[in-house]
Amino acid sequence: MKVLFLGTPDFAVPTLIELIECPKTEVVGVVCQPDRPAGRGKKVHVPPVKEVALKHNIPVLQPVKLAKQPDVVQAMRALAPDLIVMVAFGQILKREVLDIPKNGVMNLHGSLLPKLRGAAPINWSIINGDTVAGITTMFTDVGVDTGPMLLKAEVPLTDDMTSIDLAHELSTVGAKLVIKTIEKMLDGTLVAAPQDDSQHTYAPILNKEMGIIDWKWRASQIHNRVRGLQPWPGTSATFKGGPLKIWKTHVLEGDHPSAPAGNIAVEGVHVYVCCGENGSERIELVEVQPANKNRMSAQAWANGIHLKSGEEHFD
Repeated sequence: MKVLFLGTPDFAVPTLIELIECPKTEVVGVVCQPDRPAGRGKKVHVPPVKEVALKHNIPVLQPVKLAKQPDVVQAMRALAPDLIVMVAFGQILKREVLDIPKNGVMNLHGSLLPKLRGAAPINWSIINGDTVAGITTMFTDVGVDTGPMLLKAEVPLTDDMTSIDLAHELSTVGAKLVIKTIEKMLDGTLVAAPQDDSQHTYAPILNKEMGIIDWKWRASQIHNRVRGLQPWPGTSATFKGGPLKIWKTHVLEGDHPSAPAGNIAVEGVHVYVCCGENGSERIELVEVQPANKNRMSAQAWANGIHLKSGEEHFD
């Protein structure tokens, strides 16, 4: 089966590699986002899937906006793919692209559809405190993650798993699921199931404001936000007028004496913050990053600024 692959970031790489190595598929081309400058030095970075494609002498197309570049669409059509496989491509497909392959466009979506349609399902699985996440292969239509579902795979979530961890796990599981879906397509046993729209939830795009911690949130909410907003936008709080990024936390179970939310307590090597509506919950800061400094343990941060228990609090 001739496959045209659409994808850009690291998350898409395992699927591309599986397709290249699968004896039943031939990757005839890769479409990804353009090379872009990144980092402090604004060095131009090549998308991870492009690096893989070039190593295997696979043609690469990099439209800025596919919907406005008919020449790229025509180049895709000229490759005559039987199937388009899309994984974290980053652009919405118009009907003219959806109609290119005779077997449709298969998308790998990072949730158990119809739950968490949208741009950031992996992050919202963590933020919502789910105990099970998953991934779905589906046929793409003109809606946003609304097409018929094909196969699913579940992944259990632990309390300390971050969105980075989950993305890595789902990218590996998802790559195998794509191959399994194609195999079923080829042997005629693949069955598409429509989504129940009444059961759908939404995973909106992330923004910086989501990472500003409100200490009146429950400890579990803060912990899930810290885990779910990695690597971007991250979570932070204001301490003595400056930002403090919070990279890792731990929930201290049970009820505790009420105190103003945001108050800080130091007990031995542990740094706790009072939180919750009544300040009766505690969350431990495990790893933090002050402005213009590297990530460090909360203990090192507390020692470095001579933090006094019960006398300090977040702004």
